[in-house]
Amino acid sequence: MPRNLPLLSFLPAFEATARLGSVTRAANELGRVHGAISRQLQLLQEQLGVPLFEKVGTGLRLNEDGAVFFAAVSRAFDVLEECSDEFKARRGETSVHLACSATFAMVWLVPRLSEFYRLYPSCRVQLSMSSSGQDRGISRTQNGADFTLSWDRLSRPVVDRHYIPLAPVSFGLVASPDYPIKSNNNETNFAVRISHDHMKGHWENWQTATGQTISAPNEIAFPHVHLCVGAAVAGMGVALVERRFVMSELQSGKLVERSQFLTYPDGFVAMTNPSRQPSPAADRFLDWLKKAFKEE
Repeated sequence: MPRNLPLLSFLPAFEATARLGSVTRAANELGRVHGAISRQLQLLQEQLGVPLFEKVGTGLRLNEDGAVFFAAVSRAFDVLEECSDEFKARRGETSVHLACSATFAMVWLVPRLSEFYRLYPSCRVQLSMSSSGQDRGISRTQNGADFTLSWDRLSRPVVDRHYIPLAPVSFGLVASPDYPIKSNNNETNFAVRISHDHMKGHWENWQTATGQTISAPNEIAFPHVHLCVGAAVAGMGVALVERRFVMSELQSGKLVERSQFLTYPDGFVAMTNPSRQPSPAADRFLDWLKKAFKEE
C-alpha cells in the first residue's frame, strides 16, 4: 500500500521558510525565486488541508499546526542528514558545513578558499547563507551546520551561546570622496544614512560607544552589507560598515573613511553547534581561518 505523504519536493521550501521566518530569505538560501517558494507553500498547505503560517509584519510565523509539522519535518531532515554524513564518513570523505553572511562569503571567504583547498585537498566546505538577525530565531546551527560565523557586534554586542573568538572587528563611517559631510566637534551631519535591514540599532550603538552624534534626516536600507557598500560607492549616502568589507574600496579610493573606527577585540566569532561534536575537518577549518585573519 503506498504511503500517504505530502509531496516531498515541497518540504525544503517549508523547512527553510519556517526556520528563517521569511519567504525571501528561504528563496535566497535555496537558490529559488520568491514566487516559486510561495507557490510551493500554498500547494503544501492545500495538500495538508490546514494553514501552517500566520503573517507577522513583513514576515511569516508558524501557527500551532505549522509548529507541529515543522518539528516532524526537522526530525526527518536530521535523520537524513545524519545518514548522509555517515555514508560520507565510510567513504573517507571530510567536509565542514558553516553558515555565514552572504557578504562575508563573497567579499572575504570565497576569494581565499583556494588556499584552504591547497592545504586540505580532500576536505570540502559547504556554505549556508545567514543574515545578521537570523540566529535569534531558529538557528541554522541547529539544522546541520558545524558553526555559524558572526561578526555583528554593533547590533548584538553579546554572543549568547558557545563561541570561539577568531579576530577583531572594526566599524566606522565610509562615503564616496565627494559626498558632502559636515563635522563639528562630536557631531556629524549628512543627508542620508545607509543601513542594513537586519542590523537594528547599529547606528545608535555606534554613537553611544564612540561619543559621536549623527544627524541624518533620511535613511535607505538594503538586505546585504555589500549592497550598502555599493550604495555608498554610488554616492547615495554614508554607510556604517565593518572595515574588512570595504578594504578594496578604501584602497582604490572609491570610498574614504569619514570617522574613527570602533574596534571590538575578538568580535568575529564562530558560534558552535551544541548538537554536533566538532569534527576534525571543522577544527582544521577554524585553525586555518584564525591564521588567515592574522595575515590580513
